[in-house]
Amino acid sequence: MPENVSGPDTAWTIIPQGDRCLLLAFGNGIDIETGRLCGKAASALRAAGLAGVSDIVPAFNSVAVHYQPRLFRPHGALLELMDQIRLILADALSGDKPAEDARQVDIPVCYGGEHGPDLEDVARHCGLSPQEVIRLHSGTPAYVFMLGFAPGAPYIGIHDPKLAIGRRDTPRTVVPAGSVAIANLQTVIYPNASPGGWNLIGSTPSVLFDPAREPVTLLAPGDTVRFVPIGPDDYLALKRASK
Repeated sequence: MPENVSGPDTAWTIIPQGDRCLLLAFGNGIDIETGRLCGKAASALRAAGLAGVSDIVPAFNSVAVHYQPRLFRPHGALLELMDQIRLILADALSGDKPAEDARQVDIPVCYGGEHGPDLEDVARHCGLSPQEVIRLHSGTPAYVFMLGFAPGAPYIGIHDPKLAIGRRDTPRTVVPAGSVAIANLQTVIYPNASPGGWNLIGSTPSVLFDPAREPVTLLAPGDTVRFVPIGPDDYLALKRASK
């Protein structure tokens, strides 16, 4: 059964998900404060190195704690894990201290033209000039809520309300790797060529996912991203250097 937990700064719920996952639910919807709570919780649980826990996955408003069920029999052992989680988060979520592993990462972006074919349409929809779209998108660092639909693909936001636009009516069958796209006040970066329905405003030469690299993903939940506008020549130079 779900169990509500409250502390000095927040309230959250532990919800068992089958026989090998506990879901820590911090709210509904998408907002920065809830996202940061999830990031702090995930960071603290990783640092604790809980025995039997195989993965910790933050999302927009929850954290999934995956565990090895054979190590938590009888049932009392699982209750002990839940107690450990409560104690860790009671300390981690008090006050305003950021997640211990939070970073700021600069992502170079070549906006518009062949790199961002939807930039003009986004500008028209939002009642802005293309330059204003670029300024708003790159002017304020944005939070990485989670990694999503493909390995290393980040969901980043929340952006200025002036950039409010939904997804495209007709998705593309192929979106190039490195495409920087917006929808629903968020940015996603496509780590590899794939179908997609977000609005393409630019492209980055940065490699989002590389199995030969450690860590394999450029970004992680809890990071802050600063988009840095670059020109086509710089884009090509950085693209060559990344190969």
